[in-house]
Amino acid sequence: MAPRKNFRNQAKKEVKPAAVVNKNGVKVEASVAASGGGFSGTKIFTWFMVLALLGVWSSVAVVWFDLVDYDNVIAERAKEFRFNFSEVLQGKLSAYDADGDGDFDVEDAKVLLDEKEIKVPAPKMERLKKGLKERPVSVLLREAKEDYAVKEPDAAPTPDDDAAVPLPPISDDFIPDDSRDEATHPYEDENNAIDTKGELVEKAQPQQTVEESKQYNNQPGSYNNQPGSPETKETEAESVPEPEADVEPEVESVPEPEADVEPEVESVPELEAEFVPELKAKKKKPKLLNKFEKTIKTEIDAAEKLRKKGKVEEAVRAFETLVLQYPQSPRCRYGKALAEDGLAEKMLSNDMLQKAIGTYKEASELPNATPDLIKATLKKRAERQQFLGRMRGALATLEKLVQIFPEDMALKNDLGVAHLLIGDNNSAKRVYEEVLATAPSDGFAKVHYGFILKSENKIAESIPFLRDGLESGDPGTDDGRFYFHLGDALQRMGDDSAYKWYERGHQRGHFASVWQRSLYNVDGLKAQPWWTPKDTGYMDLVKTLERNWRIIRDEAQSVMDKTTGLFVPEEENLREKGEWGQFTLWQQGKKAGESCRSVPKTCGLLERYPEATGCKRGQIKFSVMQPGTHVWPHTGPTNCRLRMHLGLVIPKTGCKIRCTNDTRAWEEGKVLIFDDSFEHEVWQDADSYRLIFIVDVWHPELTQYQRQTLSPI
Repeated sequence: MAPRKNFRNQAKKEVKPAAVVNKNGVKVEASVAASGGGFSGTKIFTWFMVLALLGVWSSVAVVWFDLVDYDNVIAERAKEFRFNFSEVLQGKLSAYDADGDGDFDVEDAKVLLDEKEIKVPAPKMERLKKGLKERPVSVLLREAKEDYAVKEPDAAPTPDDDAAVPLPPISDDFIPDDSRDEATHPYEDENNAIDTKGELVEKAQPQQTVEESKQYNNQPGSYNNQPGSPETKETEAESVPEPEADVEPEVESVPEPEADVEPEVESVPELEAEFVPELKAKKKKPKLLNKFEKTIKTEIDAAEKLRKKGKVEEAVRAFETLVLQYPQSPRCRYGKALAEDGLAEKMLSNDMLQKAIGTYKEASELPNATPDLIKATLKKRAERQQFLGRMRGALATLEKLVQIFPEDMALKNDLGVAHLLIGDNNSAKRVYEEVLATAPSDGFAKVHYGFILKSENKIAESIPFLRDGLESGDPGTDDGRFYFHLGDALQRMGDDSAYKWYERGHQRGHFASVWQRSLYNVDGLKAQPWWTPKDTGYMDLVKTLERNWRIIRDEAQSVMDKTTGLFVPEEENLREKGEWGQFTLWQQGKKAGESCRSVPKTCGLLERYPEATGCKRGQIKFSVMQPGTHVWPHTGPTNCRLRMHLGLVIPKTGCKIRCTNDTRAWEEGKVLIFDDSFEHEVWQDADSYRLIFIVDVWHPELTQYQRQTLSPI
């Protein structure tokens, strides 16, 4: 057989064309003969050049006249990237397909965990379990990422690319979150937010510095985000309630519907190595279907699948049809409520939320509702009522739940919170005493009971409950408020371990630092304890205050007479000892008209400074402190403001203020500026009173939009 190189050589040899006879009888080569009736080499070259020039000028025209929107083309291409990654990962996971449907899903996981029985050959089952043990999900995820990087080298636009694919928001735990920018969601407020699953994320209570407020949480939310609007005012228990921003029930608190809905592919990359053990730890699946409803499960599942896929309008129509067809079916009614709930979130409609709450109530009152469905339905109803500030209605719903399920300590814990939300600390205290009598190690009850004791100024008694509750790690205990109050209680008892708890709270993400412990923060703002007027950019305001300090002082002294009652004692439980009075002119961006009539010149000076008068997270007030007063170390509730102190009457010695580890003194006619979200402490050991003028201003780095949309504190 000839070597390969000979074939190459033969291919390179020229083959002489056969001769042909033309019309004159003369022999010529075939190539010459063909040139007379076809395309010559010159003509082919000419056409080639014409087409090339057309292509060049077409390209120039496209670019010059902007005939193609390249940004949109790139964006459309970018949209495919995440699906490509999901396909790669699903390809990896399909190795563990146990039920033979062609992919890996929750049902396959249940089979592998022996939580669902289907006929799988023993050898195959053994092979699948062995493979899952040797190559867990985390390994498959890493491999898929590597394969994806090779398969789609351009599939990961950088953050600076206009066509970068927006990643889905990271869901939050049901824990107060002090690190989020509070202006990022148009319908969340200080106490409520909406996570990616549509579930309520209850934020921390503004502690009003260190104040153990009688109202555990007094700022309801609504889709309109209008505190004080008709939608947020409390109604009686039987009024139509309102949901929180929650679509999907939490596994731990609200049972999922019995619908065999295949999870979306995009959720697969979120699986971690702990996925399998977590499935084992989950509670037994709730029974939401009664005997009759099991016969129509296919119809319910079809409607439920629409809801879970986000097709809420179609889901509402599907469940409405089922309710008309089966009016006595609690599960159909519950599905309708969930779908209406999802539609309310999509529409940002309080009216739709109220409709959903009414449907939840209807579902819970139908005969033959299973206990699990009653519990799920009423819990949803109570959560929605709390979301829109219908606290008394939520309380009534939770009381009904506790009557039906008296052995459920989690429901009693929720009932205690409901009492706290309306400021009824005594009733909440009784509830948590009942819980702790039955379940003495319940961490949730402990931290809340400790919180109540501290609000009663029972400092020493509160410490073991707060500490043990936090150390339990039980759900609902990892809350910045409890770290804050435990540390504060320890400080007041002279225990330096307070800073250990502050550090732990910082590590858990509740505090910006050990020193800066405010709970209502906007990320990215400059953080420093002391500021200069130049730092703030509010030079004009500072100059106005300092130039007119005597006018301001004289007006303050004119209303200091105790018989007028204008100066009221500090009520935030910040004093270890002494007397401290305040006279407020602006609160939460609102002018106190009656007060300003007593000091018209002072208020007139401030009217043209919206950074102060419009600061919804601050105050403008006179502060008088008598000799022998000590104010405990404390922090303000938010990093969104700075605090100015104008000295009016300052004794020569004995008055000082510490912010972090830097201690300073006031001067008459001079302004001190500090960030009161950092720990600060005050001493008044002089022989006469100290009088200052406090002016809170917006943090200078907040945008105008943030100043308009941040809710008041």
